Amino acid sequence: MATRQLKAIARLHSAKLLLPRIRTPVYGSSVPNCALHTSARTPQAQPVSAGKHSSAFSQGQSTSHIYDVVIVGGGVAGTALACSLASKPEFHSKKIALIEAFDLAPVKNWTPSENVYSNRVVSLTPSSVSLLKDIDVWRHLHQDRIKPYDDMQVWDAISGARVEFNTSMLGQGSADIPIAWMIENVHLQNGILASVAEHNSKGAKMEIIEKIKVSNISYEKNTDDSATGFDLSDWPTVELSNGQKLKTRLLVGADGANSPVRNFANINSLGWDYDTHAVVATLDMDPLRSNDTAWQRFLPTGPIAILPLKNGVSSMVWSTKPHLAAAIKALPEDSFCHLVNAALRLSTADLKFLYQELVENPESFGSLIKEELTWRESVKLKSKTDSEMREIEFSVPPNVVGVQKNSRAGFPLRLRNAERYIADRVALVGDAAHTIHPLAGQGLNQGLLDVQKLSEVLKMGVRNGEDIGHIHLLSHYASNRYGRNVAMLSACDKIHRLFGTELAPIVWARSFGFNAVNAFEPVKAEIMKYAMGLEQSTSDVKRSTDHN
Repeated sequence: MATRQLKAIARLHSAKLLLPRIRTPVYGSSVPNCALHTSARTPQAQPVSAGKHSSAFSQGQSTSHIYDVVIVGGGVAGTALACSLASKPEFHSKKIALIEAFDLAPVKNWTPSENVYSNRVVSLTPSSVSLLKDIDVWRHLHQDRIKPYDDMQVWDAISGARVEFNTSMLGQGSADIPIAWMIENVHLQNGILASVAEHNSKGAKMEIIEKIKVSNISYEKNTDDSATGFDLSDWPTVELSNGQKLKTRLLVGADGANSPVRNFANINSLGWDYDTHAVVATLDMDPLRSNDTAWQRFLPTGPIAILPLKNGVSSMVWSTKPHLAAAIKALPEDSFCHLVNAALRLSTADLKFLYQELVENPESFGSLIKEELTWRESVKLKSKTDSEMREIEFSVPPNVVGVQKNSRAGFPLRLRNAERYIADRVALVGDAAHTIHPLAGQGLNQGLLDVQKLSEVLKMGVRNGEDIGHIHLLSHYASNRYGRNVAMLSACDKIHRLFGTELAPIVWARSFGFNAVNAFEPVKAEIMKYAMGLEQSTSDVKRSTDHN
């Protein structure tokens, strides 16, 4: 069923991306290819030079409501796109606005607190880090607050089959390229906004409109447009809750899974909900064990991942059934930590027993889980030699010894992909275009790759004197990202379904595959390159991730 749905997504892509319904511009070729220029700090229009189609506006004609690009959504994807455009000299003469409904002051003023971490974290791939360095974000981050890791262990809870990944497999000279860097979302966004402010100080015109909601988006004939000498009736008009209206050459939706921009463009979002919720938490780990490895165990109810943030602190993402997720979140701290340790160590039969007790006897579960975990662990280690016990100890993460206050949260998991990423004068990035199961940590990285490609396409359009809102230019972005995102969505969905069954033939097949992959390093290296977003040679990636 899932495969047929993904194929349907691909067919819609072919039908609607390659043969889009294009709104014929009212003005034809008479509109200047370079955008209507005006400073965000003055209502006076500035003279414009736009090649053979250029026209200048007379002094006194107000174009303060006219923008080259309006980005709706001030999350990581939206702010990263704003920063990427602001970093390009080609856009210093352009007028760009970022609209965010919430107050960004807490993000701008964020400072790290020692040993206290947010539960919203991201695992940045080398390709994402390369983008952040290119747009001058990386140097605004607190480097001691970023945790690189170059080792990852993934195993099947039923069969015990395991795959170990390490960047040393990528080839000579690549051992110092991490698989990924762990960073809190708020930290990353803080660095992006600091970089935007710096770019503005150097000539960019990136206007951030915050604490104001978008109340409506439409195509509206504004009488002010006649003063400019151009018919802009097919440019989207964004109406804000304070009554302000922005007319824009290009409208970008970075406004999340329930994107109003996507709805305005009449773009459907295809996919399905999983019968799964993710429980996230920030964990205190045994400080006597090093914490340099990412761990993921596939349980029949969903995977549990433990990701390092620093020595003694890790981030957890546990995907499981909704009723179990609710019960897990409600556990007292000690019981919660014992259950997490059990999920990483005990057999699936033991866990089924504990799940049943958790749901049916929550009052007595606290005393039960501690006794059960201690007893079952002692049975597993009985008659083992010291070397065997040590091997078992280091085959799982350090013990969880605490959970940080108020860090537990949960959310439902779903797969979504927009039937197309563009319309005339509209583009979608990040969660507005696609949402994915978190088991591979690819969601935000996909969004940053969207940002990278869209900003490259818009830069190309400005250099060539093209209309940056025209669908034919935007199609370069969509054709590059759509297929790649569908491939990643499909891969994560198949992994989720493959490990969500206990049927013996499937368990045998996936265990055989795990063991075969683990024994054949060239295959593991290719899997790693795909997950890390490496589409160039390792040496080239190393150079790009090393530069500042």
